[in-house]
Amino acid sequence: MTKATKILYVGNNLSKYGNTPGTVETLGVLFEKENIEVIYAGHSLNKIKRLFEMCFSVIKNRNKIKYVLIDTYSTSAFWFAFSVGMISRILHIKYIPILHGGNLPERLKNSKYCSDLLFKNSFENVAVSGYLNYHFQKNGYKSIIIPNNIEIENYQFKKRNKISPNILWVRSFHADYNPNLAIDVLEIVAKKYPDAKLCMVGPDKDGSMEVFKNYAEKKSLMGNIKITGRLSKKDWHQLSEQYDIFINTTNYDNTPVSVLEAMALGLPVVTTSVGGIPFLLDHGKDALLVDKNNKEQMAQAIITLLENQDLANSLTENALNKVSDFDWEVVKHKWINLLS
Repeated sequence: MTKATKILYVGNNLSKYGNTPGTVETLGVLFEKENIEVIYAGHSLNKIKRLFEMCFSVIKNRNKIKYVLIDTYSTSAFWFAFSVGMISRILHIKYIPILHGGNLPERLKNSKYCSDLLFKNSFENVAVSGYLNYHFQKNGYKSIIIPNNIEIENYQFKKRNKISPNILWVRSFHADYNPNLAIDVLEIVAKKYPDAKLCMVGPDKDGSMEVFKNYAEKKSLMGNIKITGRLSKKDWHQLSEQYDIFINTTNYDNTPVSVLEAMALGLPVVTTSVGGIPFLLDHGKDALLVDKNNKEQMAQAIITLLENQDLANSLTENALNKVSDFDWEVVKHKWINLLS
């Protein structure tokens, strides 16, 4: 792609405030490596200021850009995407919502009129999972799949020859991600494996970290738990070498990058089967899937891995094969074809 292609990428660019880097921060850098000029909008921590910044950036750069890319979620951030999309439409700029929110199918039902305006007038709707692609097409919206990606070369796969009860969780502390389920699971596993350990990696987004700590104290499990807060990718990848099982406890999800990363690092994955997860993973083949908020199922899945090394090896080998399809060197061609 030539340098002539310039885009405005709108999303939550808030890592400098301690938040987990948004897709705009990671995907935008990869675009730049492919000679796509990127202007970023979404740096303000205050939501009103951030919305104004996003909308004004479209107006300010209207004569410079070919496309507006919009990270699109299902909660209040949906209205950010809607506002940016409508301004782009008025100014006759091609805009592309990038569909992330695991609960977007509900948004399509609850805000049908605005969804029609946003998604039926876009240049394209990019679903990062087969799950969202299915629901968008089912509801009459055009969409294509360009999945979340990682750079495989940056991940060191570790073959774990002996699975230990050392459990890793990587996500922002937020009610939707159900961090307290990890405590309930640890409690059950620790009855059989008293040396079980749980490490929680991620920043606090809604006060859930304090709730988590209080809940763990109540169950007298803080001695088995390590809470790191937010870590850089490099730091948590290094930390992951001390752990042998990755859990994902979320109530809503799409194609979580942390799960892709765990697969690339050789961690067997145990995850709730919600949203886009069953579109991403095959139970018993490359991960173990359990029902939402089911502590007994998740704990038993972990115990199964601890008692069946062959299964753990099979899951991680198959997971590595699958995650190779999410490598940027594969995914980038879909973006280049769309934006060229």
